[in-house]
Amino acid sequence: MKALIIGGAGFVGVYLIRELAAAGYETHATCLPSEKIESGDCSVHTLDILEKDSVTELFRSISPDAVFHLAAQSSVAVSWKKPQLTADINVIGSINVLEAMRECGKSMRLILIGSGEEYGFIREGACPLSEEETLRPGNIYAATKACQGMLGEIYSRAYKLDIIMVRAFNHSGPGQLPMFVISDFCRQIAEIEMGDRTAEMSVGNLSAMRDFTDVRDVVRAYRMLAEKGVSGRTYNVGRGKAVAVKEILDTALEMSEKEITVTQDPSRMRASDIPIIEPDVTRIFADTGWKAEISMRQTIEDTLNYWRENL
Repeated sequence: MKALIIGGAGFVGVYLIRELAAAGYETHATCLPSEKIESGDCSVHTLDILEKDSVTELFRSISPDAVFHLAAQSSVAVSWKKPQLTADINVIGSINVLEAMRECGKSMRLILIGSGEEYGFIREGACPLSEEETLRPGNIYAATKACQGMLGEIYSRAYKLDIIMVRAFNHSGPGQLPMFVISDFCRQIAEIEMGDRTAEMSVGNLSAMRDFTDVRDVVRAYRMLAEKGVSGRTYNVGRGKAVAVKEILDTALEMSEKEITVTQDPSRMRASDIPIIEPDVTRIFADTGWKAEISMRQTIEDTLNYWRENL
């Protein structure tokens, strides 16, 4: 099997390269000219998905069996500041990928990676969220990802293309940027242990409940969807069990080598935080047998050790 990862230089891309290589795939991955992919497990190609002809040419030259579309502007904060850039990359870029697939004429499977953010303003009692739940995006990033998914459905139906849509919920692990909660907590603890900051942690809303999955489980889900998923379907990818952010914090603090005081920082609080976001993962389990295997505790421990070693 030959796989192409579009956007392989990011946090998830690095793990997906390892997952596919370990499963015996001939793996190709793309990155922007300003990025690097340092891996002996794949062939690296420079690509900007906003250059349609370049996308089509790459598809034709590699002729992959499976394509994983990870390239995106994935920051909610950036999407508010740069809405046009977000729309260009997430919508126009995805159209270029879909058009390249259509024009190549070769049988291949495309995995379009979306986000649990697409569900947006969740109605009371809707959790766990099934894939049939109405989308109510609450930010520009979420709206562009919802659009990407709808485009995937249209191309799959209109052109009989083999496309699978994914809505991935929170995922974390070693190497993730500290703008995400588990990585943020673990980095703060590691800095305190090293004496780089006072023994005080700043946190946001601890009562919000979210679904967290280890990135290594998530990329395994992507591979299994490429192998066993049903064409034209949308799949939630997550643990299927939301936990309070406070539980994550308490677990991380248990692993700390120092006593730490916790203070809530008003600047980290969101004006309207949805109390609980939890996916129904019945469909992916039924179609592929996938389920999350790595415990949240293990994810936190591995992430904390990452920061201890890399600060």
